[in-house]
This record gives sequence, C-alpha cells and structure tokens, in this order.
Amino acid sequence: MKVRFTARGVRVRIDDLELAALDRGEAQTAAVSWPGGGWALSLDPGMEGVSGEGGELVVGLSGLLGELRRPEQEGVRLPGTLQVDVEKDFGPQHLTP
Repeated sequence: MKVRFTARGVRVRIDDLELAALDRGEAQTAAVSWPGGGWALSLDPGMEGVSGEGGELVVGLSGLLGELRRPEQEGVRLPGTLQVDVEKDFGPQHLTP
C-alpha cells in the first residue's frame, strides 16, 4: 500500500493482492513508528466512513469494495470533510502468464 498526503487529504494506492485481502475481509495497514509517536493508516473492509485519532486514520470501505473491484473503475473517493481517495495500482509484478 502506498500512502500520500496531499493538500486536500490522503491518497492511498493498493495493489491487486491487497484488494484480494480486503475482499477476504482482511484489513490492510501501513504504519511507521518512532520514539514518542507514530503514524498508521488502515483500510477496513468491515467499516464505513473515515475516522481518526492521534496518529491513526481508519478508512472504512464497506459498501465501496464492489465498486473498487470493477475492472474499469480506477478508484473510489470517500465522502467527508477529509478527502480520501483509494486507487488501484496494479502493476505487472503479480500477473501470472
């Protein structure tokens, strides 16, 4: 998972294996910690909406996974005061011949 902060919010890019894990109901998390603090972003397939506290942001994808798994759909934008875009980043590294 790749996470990028922008002036408007957060952009998250997931690969095909991460989307498959979300389909199986498995949350996906990117995190970094340092002495006295840290930061984490989780994509949760069983939650709705966006919530955060301290250095942790949880993005609920319940209800949006069907749209995200459509081949022609590049991503989804979650409604709310914080703009969160979850986009597919499918490269050739996981393709089987």
